[in-house]
Amino acid sequence: MAKLNIDTKLIETLAELLQRTGLTEIEVAEGEARIRVAREPQPVVATVPPPTAAGRGPRLQPADEAPQATAPARDTGHPGAVHAPMVGTVYLTPEPGAQPFVSVGDEVREGHTLLIIEAMKVMNPIRAPRSGRIAEIAVGNGDPVEYGELLMIIE
Repeated sequence: MAKLNIDTKLIETLAELLQRTGLTEIEVAEGEARIRVAREPQPVVATVPPPTAAGRGPRLQPADEAPQATAPARDTGHPGAVHAPMVGTVYLTPEPGAQPFVSVGDEVREGHTLLIIEAMKVMNPIRAPRSGRIAEIAVGNGDPVEYGELLMIIE
């Protein structure tokens, strides 16, 4: 019976790479030899705030009430404009009743979480692409957003 030669250092390196990148699986091959390392993805726990009377949660419209037109997404050439990288629902707070991640006038550093976009039951933190002051927040908590829609402006 042939002895199996396992490179444990390579397996440890691949496992660390999975952890660091958030990937769930990686496979390397050299000639006939293959090593595959996989892990179970961590479940995402989502807290979705309930719609409020002033919020934009789902509501039924009377049959005689025409749907309201929504304002078109504003395109701004501002260098500090932060646009939605995906379609989803915006949450300005980490959980219902909590303080917002940022407010107009707040100073933020590059990488600071500005808001969350929920897409397909996954909460995606949207981080500041640069340091500066929050000049405008163009979306409300619970608003649906389209890809490329203006979220906020950082000066």
